[in-house]
Amino acid sequence: MSGFPAKNIWDRLNNLALVRFLLFVASGWAIVQLLAYFEAVIVIFTFAAILAFLLSYPVEWLRPYLPNGIAVIVVFLFSILILGSLIITVGLAVLSQGQQLVDSISVFLSSLIPVLERIEEFLRSRNLQIDLTVIEEQLRNQAVSTLVTSLAFLQKVLTNFVTFILIAVVAFFMLLDGEKLWNLIIKIIPQHRRSKFTSVIRRNFLGFFRGQLLLTLFLTSSTFLVFSILKVPFALILSLIIGILDIIPGIGATLGVSTVTLIVLSQNVWLALKVLAACIVLQQIQDNLLAPRIMQGALNLNPVVVFFALLIGARVAGLLGIFISIPITGIIVSLFEIDEMKAEV
Repeated sequence: MSGFPAKNIWDRLNNLALVRFLLFVASGWAIVQLLAYFEAVIVIFTFAAILAFLLSYPVEWLRPYLPNGIAVIVVFLFSILILGSLIITVGLAVLSQGQQLVDSISVFLSSLIPVLERIEEFLRSRNLQIDLTVIEEQLRNQAVSTLVTSLAFLQKVLTNFVTFILIAVVAFFMLLDGEKLWNLIIKIIPQHRRSKFTSVIRRNFLGFFRGQLLLTLFLTSSTFLVFSILKVPFALILSLIIGILDIIPGIGATLGVSTVTLIVLSQNVWLALKVLAACIVLQQIQDNLLAPRIMQGALNLNPVVVFFALLIGARVAGLLGIFISIPITGIIVSLFEIDEMKAEV
C-alpha cells in the first residue's frame, strides 16, 4: 500500500531552503515595487515598442525599394496621416455620440426614480413597509457621477496628449535603430539560444498584437455595419466600445457585448435582443473562423493559464499588464517548452 513518505514537507525544510524561499519572495516584491515606481516610463516604452513592432512590417516591405531611413520616415508619416484623418473624422463623431450617450444614460437613470417611488407606494398600500430611498439616492448619485466621469475622461485624454506624442517619437527612433537596440538586449542571452529567443519573441509578442489588432478591426467594423443596419442609436460609439474591450484577451469580446447590450436595453428591449443576437453571431465568426487562422502559431495557451496570466498582469501592472500578460506568458511557455500549459490541439 503506497502512502506519503515518512518525512513530510516540514521535516524536509532547513535553514538554506527557507533563506532561498525568503530571498525569492523578497526579490519578487522588490521587482513589483520597482515596476510601480517606474510605471510611467515603462508604459511609454512598452507602447512605443508595440507600435514600432507593428510598423516594422510595412518598413520591411519598403526596404527592397528604399533606404531604411527613408522607408521609416515614409511609413511613419503615412501612419500619422491615417491617424490624424481618423481623429478628425471618427474622433469628432465619437465625442459627439459619446456625450449624447452619457446624457441618455443619465436621463434613463433619473427616469427610474419615479418608478421606484410608485413601487414603494404600491407596497405600502399592501402593508409592506419597504424603504427604497437608498436605491433612489444611489440612482441620483450615479446619474451625476456619469456626467462627471465623462468630463474627467475628456480632460484626461487632453492631458495625456503629450504622452501620446512621446510614445510616437520613441517608436520612431526604435524603428530607425531597432535592430541595434535588439542586438544589445539579447547579448545577455547565450549565443546558441539567441536565434530561438528572437523567433519566439517575434512569433508570440508581435504575432499576438498583430493578430489582435486585425480581429479588433474586424469586430469593430462588422458591429458598426450591423448596428447601422439595425438603426441602433450611437452605433459608432457602441461598436468602438466592443472593439476596445475586445483587445483584452479571453473575455474582452464578452465584456463588450454585455456592456453594449445593457446600454441598448435602456433604449429598447427588442432592439437589445437583436443587438445581442447579432453580436453573438459576429463573435462566433471571429472566434471560430478568423482567430484560428490569424493567430495560427502566435499563441498556444491553456485557457486556465490565460485567465491566470490576466489576473496576475492586472494586479502587477494594471491596464498595461492586461494587454501584455498573455504574450509574455506565451513567450515563457515557448522558451521553457512547458507542454502542460499549452492548449490541446
